[in-house]
Amino acid sequence: MTQFQTVPTQPIEGQKPGTSGLRKKTRVFMQPHYLENFTQAIFDAIEGVAGKVLILGGDGRYFNDRAIQVILRMAAANGAARVIVGQGGLLSTPAASNLIRQRKADGGIILSASHNPGGIDEDFGMKFNGPNGGPATESLTDRIFARAGELTEYRILEAHDIDLSRPGTSTLGEMLVEIVDPVEDYAALMQKLFDFDAIRALFAGGFRLHFDAMHAVTGPYARRILQEILGAPAGSVVNDQPLPDFGGGHPDPNPIWAADLMARMFAPDAPDFGAASDGDGDRNMIVGRGIYVTPSDSLAVLAANATHAPAYAGGLAGVARSMPTSRAADLVAEKLGIGIYETPTGWKFFGNLLDAGRVTLCGEESAGTGSDHVREKDGLWAVLLWLNILAARGQSVDQIMRAHWAEYGRNYYSRHDYEAVPSDRANALIDRLRGLLSDLPGQEFAGLSVAEADDFAYLDPVDGSQSARQGIRILFAEGSRVVMRLSGTGTEGATLRVYLERYQPASARHDLPVEEALAPVIAAAEQIAQIEGHTGRSRPDVTT
Repeated sequence: MTQFQTVPTQPIEGQKPGTSGLRKKTRVFMQPHYLENFTQAIFDAIEGVAGKVLILGGDGRYFNDRAIQVILRMAAANGAARVIVGQGGLLSTPAASNLIRQRKADGGIILSASHNPGGIDEDFGMKFNGPNGGPATESLTDRIFARAGELTEYRILEAHDIDLSRPGTSTLGEMLVEIVDPVEDYAALMQKLFDFDAIRALFAGGFRLHFDAMHAVTGPYARRILQEILGAPAGSVVNDQPLPDFGGGHPDPNPIWAADLMARMFAPDAPDFGAASDGDGDRNMIVGRGIYVTPSDSLAVLAANATHAPAYAGGLAGVARSMPTSRAADLVAEKLGIGIYETPTGWKFFGNLLDAGRVTLCGEESAGTGSDHVREKDGLWAVLLWLNILAARGQSVDQIMRAHWAEYGRNYYSRHDYEAVPSDRANALIDRLRGLLSDLPGQEFAGLSVAEADDFAYLDPVDGSQSARQGIRILFAEGSRVVMRLSGTGTEGATLRVYLERYQPASARHDLPVEEALAPVIAAAEQIAQIEGHTGRSRPDVTT
């Protein structure tokens, strides 16, 4: 027995999507009407879902399963024709993007707070991806926020829960619900992109892999593809069972939160290749035996070597990177004679470039890398491309990195995060910097002379849209750079991100400790921004 209901409600403060949807504490999403209001705002902002097909899934974090049942009942009450759901409510973000594109769906809802911790006292998130499989544009997120601010009612169906545990179809009211294997379509796509025979031969020759799925959604994907299809030995993929609280860990693939992986890869008996992915499977971390590869360097190496993979054998159309990402990829694009695009942070800014065929590879310093195969960053894709390159070149990660630096020079790079800074203090720091920008050129800090300083603004070359105030850039005369911006991925206070870069062309200076290489840049950033005075912190909370 089903029954449609129209439930009176009122706007709830703070339902403003950020660069990757709406993220709040889980208990906030569990409040009466909170999830329902935001869901109805999405439906209304896309001009309703009557007769439409949607994709639905998430990273399995706490409240994922209950939220899916609510969204299904609301989709049915709003007239959706079909909703395709990952078995168990699971879908990695890149797999969801692929399903939207493969099924020609009208969009999809992804439940995830990405790399943020999970659990009833941790974080939850929700975002809408459009028909191209990519994150909602700024204009759409603005419409969602506007609609959330005027909502007076939402529509929902009174019905029993749908069984998400087995593939198959059922009905909810007049809406068809299709439960699909979350891995199958994604695995099929990967086999079209890469030389799986070459990677199989790599493992057959004794190559050892250590992939840490961090108890997040990539576990089933990595287990199926790396172990079952490609033949990596059993146990190569660890922490492969998705858990609502990610096993109490922080599913962010970086040297701090993936410390166990780092220890394994720097041990005397280290495997040949290490990798990790995050909560929803769209980020990656690459580690060779005794060497950590920064996400910025990874993008540059993948761009320089992508033609080893069948999907990119014809060359790249171009490369795009987020503004805070190091300029290592720029050097590769210049040598290849292809376009390089600098965009604001947020994967949605790559969508137009990908759809227009201007770029093939994209990357962000925050461990996100991807290509035109989907419209999201894709952690396991990056791992597979690295494996394809390693198989083709017959070299270790360390050898590939050293050869790359010898050819292009080394962009020393680090990111310092000051987390949960009181918003008023963080905003005061940025506002003060904006007021200083015109006076900085020509001044010297820690022995570095400022050549340029601005607040990055982006003009989309495809649709002409503009995005202002995307981050403070300070460029020094000898090629170093500092970028500062406030992140929109946290759920409380503000996260100040400070990006530090120094270019060293000479091979004799490619083996410096990163902190030593960046020391003048770090000192200059403190002198200019007065970070300790504003945050009360003498050092960052997280360094990557």
